[in-house]
Parts: sequence; structure tokens; C-alpha cells
Amino acid sequence: MKTLVVYSSLTGNTKKVAEGLFSVLGEGAAEAAACVDVKDKPDPSGYDLIVPGFWVDKGQADAATLSFFEKTAHKKVAFFFTLGAYPDSEHADNVAADAAKRLTDNGNVVLGHFRCQGKVDPALLERMKKMLPPDHPHAQMTPERQARLDEAAKHPDAADLDKARAFMADILAKASQGKALDPGCSAS
Repeated sequence: MKTLVVYSSLTGNTKKVAEGLFSVLGEGAAEAAACVDVKDKPDPSGYDLIVPGFWVDKGQADAATLSFFEKTAHKKVAFFFTLGAYPDSEHADNVAADAAKRLTDNGNVVLGHFRCQGKVDPALLERMKKMLPPDHPHAQMTPERQARLDEAAKHPDAADLDKARAFMADILAKASQGKALDPGCSAS
């Protein structure tokens, strides 16, 4: 099965997860698989399984990945993302639902998704602080928010990458058997 893992990464988190996913394909699959930065504008048309990964920007996939989603139609897909919020949060649930809807609206079959917490770009935090009104929740550094950001800075870690590899192995098995899961499923 010809597989494309494509990623968009701001801080390196999503790239690290993409490389973990790609490692499951093995050396023998090198000719039938690719792991590519979305900036390289990969063409999904020649692949059987597409696995896009993105960092979360304003509650959805970043702009480059949204553009890639538009080019991806009538394929088997699984997706993954990294975010500063907790992976089991309502925010992460909403991001997953949005990505699944965008992909299924293009006629894709979503086999599953993986979500992983990751460090937040310090420059982004600084811009938000300057851009937003002082009373906006994202402009304030509460103890709870600082604790979440401190935890996010530790990820993705070895355990996250092990979970990502297990997710990819499961997706490959499902794709080869033709099984699809509910688009809201998660293997986080």
C-alpha cells in the first residue's frame, strides 16, 4: 500500500511524531512510502493511504494543512496533530472533529486519528500577549495555564512516540483490511 505521511511543524513536535509514524513502515516500504513536509506541496493523488499531521492554530489545522486537506479527496486517511492543550481536552476533541469533517466532506474515509501534546512556540505566546486585550484568557498567564504549558514542553516524549507507532501499526492493519472507524475515534 503506497502511503504518504505529510506534516506541518512549527516547533518540531509534529515532525517528530511524523517520523515516528513513518518508522513503522519499515525500510522495505521506502519505495512505496514518503514522509514529506507540507511546505513541499506533496501530491496525494498517487497514494493509497494519506496520513497528514498538523499543529493546531486557532482551534484548527494550520493554514498549510487546510490547503492540503482540500487537495486530498476519495482516499483512506488517518490524521494526527500536536497541540499545547491537553490531548484529552474538549479543545482537542473539537480540533479532531473539525479535521475529520473537512476530510470526510472531500469523500475521504477517515480510519482514525492521533493527538499529542507538544510545546508551544514561545514567540506565539508573546504575540498573543501583545495582540490580545489584557482581560482575554490567552493574554493572561494563570497558574493553571503555566502548569499546562510546562507539561506541554515535555512532549512529545518517548511514551508519546510509542503510542504514535502503535497507532500507525493499527491504521496500516485497518487500511489493508478496508476497515473504517467512526471519524471521531482517537488513539491518543
